[in-house]
Amino acid sequence: MIPIKKGQEIDKMRRAGQAAADILHELAGMIAPGVTTGEVDRTASQLMSAAGVRSAFLGFRGFPGHICISVNEEVVHGIGGPRKILYGDVVSIDVGIVKDGWIGDNAITVPAGVISPETEKLLSVTEQALNGAIQFARAGNRLGEVSSFVEETAVKNGFSIVREFVGHGVGRQMHEEPQIPNYGKRNSGPVLKAGMTLAIEPMINMGKPNVRVLSDKWTVVATDGLPSAHFEHTILVTDGEAEVLTWPRKTLLK
Repeated sequence: MIPIKKGQEIDKMRRAGQAAADILHELAGMIAPGVTTGEVDRTASQLMSAAGVRSAFLGFRGFPGHICISVNEEVVHGIGGPRKILYGDVVSIDVGIVKDGWIGDNAITVPAGVISPETEKLLSVTEQALNGAIQFARAGNRLGEVSSFVEETAVKNGFSIVREFVGHGVGRQMHEEPQIPNYGKRNSGPVLKAGMTLAIEPMINMGKPNVRVLSDKWTVVATDGLPSAHFEHTILVTDGEAEVLTWPRKTLLK
């Protein structure tokens, strides 16, 4: 059963989403050549403490990081450490926090310096896939409308969809029903209803869709070594346009 949030539950989801978005915004701004992924993770911990929230990821099934930070061919679930970000890298940051028992979850992929036109296109298309999919997340539509839009956007631009990892419902638990694949058929899946809160998160590879998990048992990489991009918002389904709960108060364009 897909949980429906009402009243104060929605207000708490809004506050959790806002906290997650603000932290993600700050972390995205520190991505630069020479910064280590561990420094970004430690800054995330400090920002969470200052905001009075905690990481939804730290300790989840043994995960050792406060955030997931994944570089280049790393798709998701990268762990912060001594690795230095290099000029031309792309870095995916996934922030999930718990505030007053409710979870906000969002992600972005940002460049460190100038990147190749093809990689820039990958990031742009992945963000477009997310924003377009959100337009279909409204009461009365089926979930397949959301999933199929992501797949169609990736494929028509020459990219591929990671099928092993999916978006999800989110609320008191980080992973609630329903699962939200980034592929599917229109007019399929459960009917969306007002009050559902969903984490929609396209994961799109430049090359082939195949992935594997590294020996750390967490980091997922594209097997062909080509870059991957990951964008995510937590949204509230309404009778009209979906409400994005993880929209940052500040724009990334300063």
